[in-house]
Amino acid sequence: MGVKEVILTPTISSHIEDYIEQQGYKLQQFANVCSVNVGTISAIINGTRPIAMNQLDQITAGMGLEKGYFYEMYAVEFLVKTAPDWRRLEPFLYRCAELNKLDCIKKVVIEVTEDRTYTSKLFKVAENMYNKDMKSAAFVLYGYVADGEKYQHSERLALCQYRMFLLSCCSDQKASERAAARFEPFVDRLEEEYKLDALKDLGELYSALHDFDRLYPLTLKLEKLSKVMKSYKNQGEIDGKRICKYPIYVYTGYSLLMRASCYSRIGKYKEALQCTRNYYQLAVPYPTEEDILFIDKFKKWSELNTYLFKLKMGQNKGLQNYIEYVEGDEEELVIALFNIFQAANRFKFDINFVLRKYKDRFESLNIDSNLLI
Repeated sequence: MGVKEVILTPTISSHIEDYIEQQGYKLQQFANVCSVNVGTISAIINGTRPIAMNQLDQITAGMGLEKGYFYEMYAVEFLVKTAPDWRRLEPFLYRCAELNKLDCIKKVVIEVTEDRTYTSKLFKVAENMYNKDMKSAAFVLYGYVADGEKYQHSERLALCQYRMFLLSCCSDQKASERAAARFEPFVDRLEEEYKLDALKDLGELYSALHDFDRLYPLTLKLEKLSKVMKSYKNQGEIDGKRICKYPIYVYTGYSLLMRASCYSRIGKYKEALQCTRNYYQLAVPYPTEEDILFIDKFKKWSELNTYLFKLKMGQNKGLQNYIEYVEGDEEELVIALFNIFQAANRFKFDINFVLRKYKDRFESLNIDSNLLI
């Protein structure tokens, strides 16, 4: 019987040892090139000391290799085959996120999520990555935390689903619809401060998708929650720090703004106007600079939409004011001209002065202005 050949799998230490030999380095020379202590290099090669992430990066650079060259091997050798040490795992996750090595993150997290004690730590890392704009890596971690969450009605699970919803929304309409459908059952499990933003974000998505049947009930929930919270919360703060993106009254304004669009969609312009008047009247005592910006923004939206809804009701007295209001904004002007044409065509009122002034814009909209002259 022949002797079975044993094939040794290359390791990081064997790669380092081979490189030193190929280059003809003394150990001290290589240590100098890498800016790593010679004793540390020796211990790494002999396998008596695990490699820290900063040492791995320094050695990789010293060998002239690209950043993250050894990360796949590191994941297996030091995080999958052994009980993972959080002191090595955490910096590894961040470095992989920086280099967008998502497969490496997935490889180690699959192992780690079997140990529930790491769930909260992984969630904190995901939140930090999310705030540092490492969105793809954060999405991976949120997914594993959500899958492994022991308490299926926990606020942490709901927050993971919320973050994944935000990260999944994109220009692809179908993908955004699927993301909303997955997330909406978790909205009511969020802390109130996060729930405000979640309802607003879902509402804005449904508005963009023209899904007004789903949008309308969300606006009611958002208004109710914001008014309730305003009565006992200080600007949506937790421990003195504001969690929601905006002051609480702003969410009341957004709920009214979106509900007005729902009413307008089905031709209930009086109701739309009432919502519009309500968010025009938003005010707070002793407003800050931030408050002034939001209040002014809602007033401008209210003025613009008041012109629009009255026009759709057949009232053309404010037509000149409507045109003047949007004249400095090309996008709003084009929208206004389209709305004016539709209203004039429906109610048969004279818009010749508009047609003469903006004839080229009507042509760009493929509207035959001769229909109204």
